[in-house]
Amino acid sequence: MAAASPSIDFSASSVEVARQLIGACVLINGVGGRIVETEAYDREDPASHTFSGRTPRNAAMFGPPGHAYVYRSYGIHWCLNFVCREAGHGAGVLIRALEPIAGLHVMRQRRGLTDERLLCAGPGRLCQALAVTREHDGLPLDAPPFELQPATGPVAVVVGPRIGISKAMKIPWRFGLAGSRFVSRPFR
Repeated sequence: MAAASPSIDFSASSVEVARQLIGACVLINGVGGRIVETEAYDREDPASHTFSGRTPRNAAMFGPPGHAYVYRSYGIHWCLNFVCREAGHGAGVLIRALEPIAGLHVMRQRRGLTDERLLCAGPGRLCQALAVTREHDGLPLDAPPFELQPATGPVAVVVGPRIGISKAMKIPWRFGLAGSRFVSRPFR
């Protein structure tokens, strides 16, 4: 375990940003919570959408840092990523799970369940709870509808291999808030 930085530098590597985001709070139109799980992706990474180059789908990942990259996974679920490094590089951080804090009643309605632990535990669930869609793709994270606040102090971070991918599975680029019951899957 290591302590996360109290500020977020989106010009840093995706691994650094993924760690810095643990404990930060993200709200979309006032609904959201504390980021408790992330995964890093970089263009040299065969599991990254940018590994084969720029396409209309992944164009936001090649844009300026500090913007959203939203894509549909398996044609079913939206997934939210935060772009990092310099424009043109093609790196980002998948937001895998949140601890719901603001707008819980709205999240419960959108998800059709009451268990707080399951509202945002996984990238698809998180996007459904926060109503993230392709319309958010490319938007800056420092302007409405987004509100992003860095962690207010040191955060204990656990590290492990990424999950739900078929390439580069053993790379330890998954980060989580130590002891959080809101992560999508436990860290080993």
